[in-house]
Amino acid sequence: MTKLLLRALAGETLPTPPIWMMRQAGRYLPEYRATRAEAGDFLSLCYNSDLAAEVTLQPIRRFGFDAAILFADILLLPQALGADLWFVTGEGPRLSTITSKADFAKLAGKDDIHDHLAPIYETVRILSRELPEETALIGFAGAPWTVATYMIAGQGTKDQGPAHALKAENRDLFVTLIDLLTEATIEYLSKQVEAGAETVKIFDSWAGSLAGRDFDDFALEPAKRIITELKARHPGLPVIAFPREAGERYVGFAKATGADCVALDNSVSADWAAEHVQVDGCVQGNMAPGHMVTGGQALVDEAQAITRAFRGGPHIFNLGHGITPDADPDNVAKMIEAVRSA
Repeated sequence: MTKLLLRALAGETLPTPPIWMMRQAGRYLPEYRATRAEAGDFLSLCYNSDLAAEVTLQPIRRFGFDAAILFADILLLPQALGADLWFVTGEGPRLSTITSKADFAKLAGKDDIHDHLAPIYETVRILSRELPEETALIGFAGAPWTVATYMIAGQGTKDQGPAHALKAENRDLFVTLIDLLTEATIEYLSKQVEAGAETVKIFDSWAGSLAGRDFDDFALEPAKRIITELKARHPGLPVIAFPREAGERYVGFAKATGADCVALDNSVSADWAAEHVQVDGCVQGNMAPGHMVTGGQALVDEAQAITRAFRGGPHIFNLGHGITPDADPDNVAKMIEAVRSA
């Protein structure tokens, strides 16, 4: 029988939606913390194929999710392109910045990334062998706009201000960076598919800070280019797009880009999304991650309300963003039970 996640991505309405969680392999799990300690640091874990596969498998063993998502990070791609990348404990990632033509000139081309990313492809190969036969394997990358915001600022920012400033002050350079990231993302995801990924997800975590023409040019169009080329190379490949906090721009995003599924954050209601987004095909989401911390009857009620709201069409149950490190694993089990008994 075809895997539940792939059936939903193909447009099938299922009695019970497949379930997985963004960041399901992560710090809320004691077994993850133990494996990360063994690796030594976060980047060492990402590039150790055996350990990265292990942490990807941990939530599958514990919870029986319908899909596993490759354990990696969206900033491995800019590192492969030549950016310096390091993580500051308690603060997050830091990168060398791209703010001038001279900075951009130091970057590698799209075809020069694969030696650096070879351990990631090996992780995918391990997972394609070791996952249970009913569990789908998801590859992923960051969307060009979101990755560019980190490369321009050198770190995460609340308002993506440095990227917006470069876009306004030197649009040609900004467009050149987006084009490079778009082409490199195609190559990166294509290699993941060749290694065994059955679907891929494009994370545009900061899409919501783009408006008007900028949203079209730097969120929608790059996604369309990536999806069109991936489907040309890999016929039948389903693609999930996540233009987080797109709001009204979720409407029509699947048709405009060719995405098979649009992942939704929890700033939109499931009832609204069922009426305006799910009409075009599969949706994924969209429970608030905070329920994984607080638990209780509110978690059960919300999980079942979302499941019922999307019952009329193809749906993959997920959170509206990644599970947080302070989440209780028992609440994850409670969520799964609530969805499957809705």
